[in-house]
Amino acid sequence: MRVKTLIVDDDPILCRLLASQLAALDVGDVRSHVRGREALVQVARGEAEVGLIFADLRMPELDGIEFVRELARFGYRGSLILMSGEDPRILHSAERLARAHGLRVLGSLSKPTTPAGLRAVLDRHVSGMAASQASFRTFYSEELRRAIAAGALVNHYQPTVSLTTGAVVGVESLVRWNHPERGLVYPDEFVPLAEQSGLIDELTQAVLRTALDDARRWFDAGYALQIAVNVSMDNLVALDFPEMVMEELAASGVPPERLVLEVTESRLMQNSVVVLDILARLRLRRITLSIDDFGTGHSSLVQLRDLPFNELKIDRGFVHGACEDEGLRAIVEANQRLARSLGLRTVAEGVETRAEWELLRSCGCDFAQGWFVSSPMPGHELPEWFEDWEIRRPRLLEPLAEAVD
Repeated sequence: MRVKTLIVDDDPILCRLLASQLAALDVGDVRSHVRGREALVQVARGEAEVGLIFADLRMPELDGIEFVRELARFGYRGSLILMSGEDPRILHSAERLARAHGLRVLGSLSKPTTPAGLRAVLDRHVSGMAASQASFRTFYSEELRRAIAAGALVNHYQPTVSLTTGAVVGVESLVRWNHPERGLVYPDEFVPLAEQSGLIDELTQAVLRTALDDARRWFDAGYALQIAVNVSMDNLVALDFPEMVMEELAASGVPPERLVLEVTESRLMQNSVVVLDILARLRLRRITLSIDDFGTGHSSLVQLRDLPFNELKIDRGFVHGACEDEGLRAIVEANQRLARSLGLRTVAEGVETRAEWELLRSCGCDFAQGWFVSSPMPGHELPEWFEDWEIRRPRLLEPLAEAVD
């Protein structure tokens, strides 16, 4: 991973230590600054594009929070890793702030950094670093409309497994745009456009149709999986939405019980009466309803009280780091207790380590998704992955001290 890198830390000894660790990982041209303003000058000049910055939060003259704010003001397009010896909750808050500023945050590290911790944060987000160096391009609604009509949207699938038995219970469909110039474009670059331009119904129907057709093929091959499809609140404004879903189910031959609709609140719910009408009719038809990213957007206890969900997804932002952060762990445990008291099953997203897997098992969470289980993959790769998972699965049910994974 060769990339121009800046280390911003007022401790020259720690700068040298980190530079040495990065050199061992072949990160590339590494330069250090003990003052944040000097680093900002280099970024602002743009003499050589900086692809990666390590920034300490506690610095004299210009602290890490101010540094993040200035990076955003300059329009910094590279990646950022925050470091601190402070309370982990401060580090987590700084991460959230940097993302709110629109910066690409690869993660955070507690000081002093270790080679293992450094390798983990770089390896885990290497694909994100590649994306951060790609040229950004604005898409237009007519271009997206043509892509949907031409079948240029493709589904990748991420498995969901039982934390109790390790069995594969289903997959979540994740749409990609197979763009002729950009290659695979991820949904955060075009789903908001679909919502804003009135194309979200066409997009959702295309994703649903492909997912159900794939689910039918897997069933015929001996894999009886639930198939999860994301729907926007913008889908839930037309009273005939349940009829469209049932027509697609009938055409595919997939039983309604095998479909999960994950409701993602990227935009505020405008008409709660219509939404309640639609979701209630979907549940009457035996379709599972999942509230996605609970507690991160507009979702609230009111939705759990009023809307007929039977699954709660615990957001990756709470799961990742919960083993080290007592605050995150408390949120995960509280979500689990809340779901259990309401009779909802739980799915933990973003499970990336064996320690997180064990924590969620101890909390009583039902299912897990994340790179520890599998990254998303094209549908044709699933059968081979199933075979590999069955070999790996028994080790994950052993006590951690006895297992080698």
